[in-house]
Amino acid sequence: MTDLYGQYCKIKTEVDAAMQCVVDQADFVNGNAVGTFAEALARYTGSGHVIPCANGTDALRIALMALDLQPGDEVVTVPFTFVSTLEVIALLGLKPVLVDVTADTFVMDPDQLESAITPKTKAILPVHLFGQCADMERIMSIARAHNLYVVEDACQALGAAVTFSDGTVHQAGTMGHVGCTSFFPTKNLGCFGDGGAVFTNSEELAATVRSIANHGMSRKYYYDHIGLNSRLDTLQAAVLNVKLPHLNDYIRARQRAARLYDEALADCSDIITPAKVSYSTHTYHQYTVRVTKVQRDSLRARLSDAGVPTMIYYPCPLHLQKAYQYLDYKQGDFPVSEMLSQQVLSLPMHTELTSAQIQYITKQLKIF
Repeated sequence: MTDLYGQYCKIKTEVDAAMQCVVDQADFVNGNAVGTFAEALARYTGSGHVIPCANGTDALRIALMALDLQPGDEVVTVPFTFVSTLEVIALLGLKPVLVDVTADTFVMDPDQLESAITPKTKAILPVHLFGQCADMERIMSIARAHNLYVVEDACQALGAAVTFSDGTVHQAGTMGHVGCTSFFPTKNLGCFGDGGAVFTNSEELAATVRSIANHGMSRKYYYDHIGLNSRLDTLQAAVLNVKLPHLNDYIRARQRAARLYDEALADCSDIITPAKVSYSTHTYHQYTVRVTKVQRDSLRARLSDAGVPTMIYYPCPLHLQKAYQYLDYKQGDFPVSEMLSQQVLSLPMHTELTSAQIQYITKQLKIF
């Protein structure tokens, strides 16, 4: 599914030197590389403030904590996403309220959003799934009309750009009040372990996020908030400093691979290739098709026999998971998410894919 070693080999000298520098300086926690990376990522995204943290899940949790929401407050999000999105809402004693996604884009359906808002709603949490953004212009408009916060889950979409109707262009994670991303190794910008970051254009929110991520401290041993120990490791920051200048090239490599997939599968009526919206670029964290007329598990087995790995993101929507039965949703409440869970199949997608590999993958798929 990924070729992290192949990608590393191309930048091995730079990465090894950057990591050795951290070791030589014994600069392991809150080292210089962390601040350097935060500044570089702020320049890349155009965000006013970037606060690195330990992982993408923590980024989401810290973002919600910084908004000073109270137990029982409602946060509107989607059931077709990785569990972190719902997990952090539940862990803070907030109530997840779900709206369905659209069948072609896999992201929040803004047509259903307004009907989910109640007097208890305090925030909207859209997910930019698989590398393409939700319709943030509409979501932000609805949020303003109801005086709600917007927290972007951009953990899979760093580098995606959204063009608003006025012609302005915004990076994923920078359009809401707070944005979150992950540097898990398989992400488009991945480190060699766990890592994450929070984005905001608010000076006040940035100070709160920064404090919460470091035990709630305002200055050493003085605590203004109940916080977390959630710091980006200096070694990981060193890796990210090397990889960030390559991010646009990494995205272009993924987009090229996606075009080759699209072309090869254009005449395959059993497969629906990923839709591309007009307002957002697609960074293809995953290349996820829908298998509509054949047995998906049989197709996976055929591909596996041919040496082609696949993954299902995600096999069961969150409203049907045991842990979230307390929300009292049932089968049929979110038909699009339920349908997608039965149809989606992610094919290999990474920066090192060759034309020959994609030709082989799609040939095996079409033979089935």
